[in-house]
Order: sequence, then C-alpha cells, then structure tokens
Amino acid sequence: MSKAARSTASSEAPALVLFAHGARDPQWAEPFHNIRRLLVERRPGAVVELAFLEIMQPSLADAIARLAGAGHERIVVAPLFMAQGGHLKQDVPRILEGIRAEHRGCNITLLPAIGEVGAILDAIADWLWANCLRQG
Repeated sequence: MSKAARSTASSEAPALVLFAHGARDPQWAEPFHNIRRLLVERRPGAVVELAFLEIMQPSLADAIARLAGAGHERIVVAPLFMAQGGHLKQDVPRILEGIRAEHRGCNITLLPAIGEVGAILDAIADWLWANCLRQG
C-alpha cells in the first residue's frame, strides 16, 4: 500500500472488528453478519470486519493483520460475548498480546463484552417485557 493510502486509512475513524466465538454451523454466524451489515449501512465507508475465536474464519489475528496491512492504525475489537468468561479473561488477552507485538504501529483497543453494557441489557430487558406482555 502506498504511503498516501496508508495516511488516508490511518486518519479515518478506527476500524471495527466484531469478534465472536465461532461454531460448526454456518447459520450460527448469521446474526453477526447482520450486525456488520447494519453498521456499514448506517455509516457508509466504515470499516467493519468480523472475526472468530475458533472454528470459523477469519481469526482475530488474520482480521487485524488485514486491517493493519491496509494502513489502519486504530482498531477496536468488540467482543460479541454476553459475559467475561474464560475466553475473554484468559485467551483473548494472550491473543491480543501476540497481535500487538506483531503490529506495534497499531493501537488495538478491546471493548467490554456486549452483555456487560448497560444500554444493551436495557434493550434486551425492554424487548423481553414487550414480547412477554404480548403473549399474556
């Protein structure tokens, strides 16, 4: 990539990596692809990648390597996990340590698990009550 293209990529908003567990069934990933599609539709030009911890591709390392190779210096990883289980407490910090060592020019930030975000929990509770009341 040319130096001019790198400076353009690095001056933009951070690239976003939606990070999910992965599964053998390809349909399992459809909600994550839908989230990615909605994000890009709402902010045309945004760079949003999807990565997986295991089984599915690309891996987090591969997704970040592709973004870093395209000149993105700021990358935000959004774990689409409901809680800080063993993977987010142990595996992901170890994986990110290796990725950061390989891409020293990148600022890689890890957001909290989506299930620990108050606004998301409120939206889930609202949806559950709204649908529970419709059933009654």
